[in-house]
Amino acid sequence: MVSDKIVFGISCGDFNGVGIEIIIKAFLDGQFLHYGIPVLYAPLTVVNFYKKLFGYNQLSLNVIAKTQDAIQNKFNIINISDSEFIVEPGQANIISGKLALDSLDCAIRDLKQNLIDVLVTLPINKQTVALNQHNFVGHTEYLLQKLDLNSNCLMFLCSNKIKVATLTNHLPISKVAKNINYKILREKIKILLESLKKDFSIPMPKVAILGLNPHAGDSGLIGSEEARIILPIIREFFELGNLVYGPYSSDAFFGSGSYKSFDAVLGMYHDQSLIPFKFLSFGGGINFTAGLPVIRVSPDHGVAYDIAGLGKADPNSLIESIALAKKIYYNRLSYS
Repeated sequence: MVSDKIVFGISCGDFNGVGIEIIIKAFLDGQFLHYGIPVLYAPLTVVNFYKKLFGYNQLSLNVIAKTQDAIQNKFNIINISDSEFIVEPGQANIISGKLALDSLDCAIRDLKQNLIDVLVTLPINKQTVALNQHNFVGHTEYLLQKLDLNSNCLMFLCSNKIKVATLTNHLPISKVAKNINYKILREKIKILLESLKKDFSIPMPKVAILGLNPHAGDSGLIGSEEARIILPIIREFFELGNLVYGPYSSDAFFGSGSYKSFDAVLGMYHDQSLIPFKFLSFGGGINFTAGLPVIRVSPDHGVAYDIAGLGKADPNSLIESIALAKKIYYNRLSYS
C-alpha cells in the first residue's frame, strides 16, 4: 500500500439505497486519484450488481483481503459477505440493515488499528440497522461507543457557503428545551471553536449562536432559555476573548443573510440548523463529526430509496465530503 496517500475507509451503508451508486460515480469521476486510496467495505455481489445495472464496464475492482493490500488508483473492496441475498433497490429490509452494520464494524475495526486515516459513512436506514443492533440511533453515537470515547462531539454541516452545527441532534422537539443546559452548551461551543481552529485553520473564528424560541425569546416574553442559559454563556466566551455572538432569532438571521458574516453558526436543534443549510448548500453539503480524535465525514443526504437503482443519484455531496476530509487531515497535521 502506498503510504503517502490518505486511506479512506468507506462503509457501504444500505445497499438498497444510493450509496454504492454514488461511491462508484465519485471514483469514476477521478476524485480518489487526487485525494487518496479508497477502501470500500461491502458485499462484492452488491458492487457487481450495480456495476452491471448501470453499465460501469470501465470500473475495475481490486478485491483485497485486508486494508494493507489496498492500491493507489484502484477501486479497492474488502468483501464483507459471501452470503446469498437479493439486492432490491428502493426496498428497506433487515438484510441490508445487517450488512450496513457489518460494513461499519469492519471500517471501525481498521480505524482503531490506524489502517485507515478517514472514515466515510454512506447513508444508512436507522430502522433496519436497529433491527440488528438494539438501541442504534445513528452513526455518531455508535462510533463513540465502539471507540470507547466519553467525550462529546458535534454534528457539523459544512458547505462552501455556510457552516452550521446543532446543539441537540436527533431529539423529538418536545425534548429539546430540557436538553439545553449550561454544561452542554459550553461544551458544544468549545468543540465548535476548537474545530474551526484545528480542522479549518481559522485562527480567530467568529461564531453566531441562535436562540431557541421565536424572536430569540423576545426579552423573555416567549421563553426564558435565552436569558437564563444562552446569553450568559455567550458573554462568558466573549469575555475570554472569543468572537461568539448572539443569541439571534433564526428567521431574521438567515433571512437577512447575516450568516455570511460568521465562520459558523450553532443552532439549538436539528431542523433549525439543517433546513437553512440544505437550502443554501444546493446538494453539496457535508456532514462532519467535530470533536472526535478521528475524521468522519458523510454526504448530507439519506438512502434516497425513491431514486435508488435509477442512476439519478448525485455524487456531489460525497465528492465534497472526500475533499473536505483531505483538508481536515492536513490541517490537523499542521495544527499539531
